[in-house]
Amino acid sequence: MSLVKRSSGGFWNDFPSLFNDFWTRDWFDWALGNFSETGTTVPAVNIIETRDSFEVEMAAPGMDKKDFKVELDGNLLTISSEKKDERELKEGENYTRREFSYQSFRRTFTLPKDVVDVDQIKAHYKDGILHLTIPKKEEARQKPPKMIEIA
Repeated sequence: MSLVKRSSGGFWNDFPSLFNDFWTRDWFDWALGNFSETGTTVPAVNIIETRDSFEVEMAAPGMDKKDFKVELDGNLLTISSEKKDERELKEGENYTRREFSYQSFRRTFTLPKDVVDVDQIKAHYKDGILHLTIPKKEEARQKPPKMIEIA
């Protein structure tokens, strides 16, 4: 929380700062908040389809690979996380203010039926990005154009 000094000289002295606060807020761009229905932030995701696979990139800096749970149920891929930051009170410590940290999210994606090779899905976490490679089945891969000879 930051402290902001405001003059108490009445409405007319406060009017410029009220006016500035109103116009500097981003009232109409709800996408910038990236909030879930619970009010928590949800990591941004890129999904790239290549000829051979789907590539999922999820921005989740500050996390550890053990914080993630990746689950495939039928054709529903769910990526979730729950992270608690609890610190024990050490002898001699006296908190004036102590805030706990708890973060969680859940993202679910529907994969195309009978297209994905579920046994070959791979995931790794590096430099704040969770990366999943979801290979397509051989028969679902796009074939290059075939030249047809004219007789």
